[in-house]
Amino acid sequence: MARVAVVTGGTRGIGEAISVGLKNAGYKVAANYAGNDERAKAFADKTGIAVFKWDVSDFEACKSGMDKVVAALGPVEVIVNNAGITRDGTMKKMNRDAWDAVLDTNLGGCYNMCKAAWDGMLERGFGRIVNIGSINGQAGQYGQVNYAAAKSGIHGFTKALAQEGAAKGITVNAIAPGYIDTDMVAAVPANVLEKIVARIPVGRLGKAEEIARAVAFLVADDAGFITGSTLSINGGQHMY
Repeated sequence: MARVAVVTGGTRGIGEAISVGLKNAGYKVAANYAGNDERAKAFADKTGIAVFKWDVSDFEACKSGMDKVVAALGPVEVIVNNAGITRDGTMKKMNRDAWDAVLDTNLGGCYNMCKAAWDGMLERGFGRIVNIGSINGQAGQYGQVNYAAAKSGIHGFTKALAQEGAAKGITVNAIAPGYIDTDMVAAVPANVLEKIVARIPVGRLGKAEEIARAVAFLVADDAGFITGSTLSINGGQHMY
């Protein structure tokens, strides 16, 4: 029987590639989204993947949303915490709302989703969680203290939760993408993007499908000896 996977932020960019990749690998996929109904409908029509709307920063919304997924598709055994936002600005200009919004969505969303699925994973003795971090959570980035803090927190969250799940058949891993060719990166001014690419040893942006392949690897049944790891996929831009 196909395992059920939930991908947050799963209808656009990296999340879209992950959702499609998991469907192609034989999973029953639920793609979560927060706001763009038109884009989500187009995604569902194109891919045949079920979409579910809720805000991952809202604890109760995650619980009720996951209940809807279970009712529609079955017990959730795979979680990919991909949903994320940016509210960039230097410390001088960043207000508390911009800090809270990014931390609550990018890091708080990981907690909310894992909490909603954890008991079921424990009962079944199986679970796969992949949290999407960032190169900027590893190396930092000017004007992104909120985003870098949230993504760095994801890496620590992953290592700690992995220890809780290890003896229970639950693996928890992270992927730290570098600069990927998505709408978010496409919005970067051309002259800035050119400088970014110049710092990537492989000489190009990454592809969303390259992240999706890594997710499919980490959530596989036979990947049970990999847990607490962060896989960097950044073209060699940051190595540690």
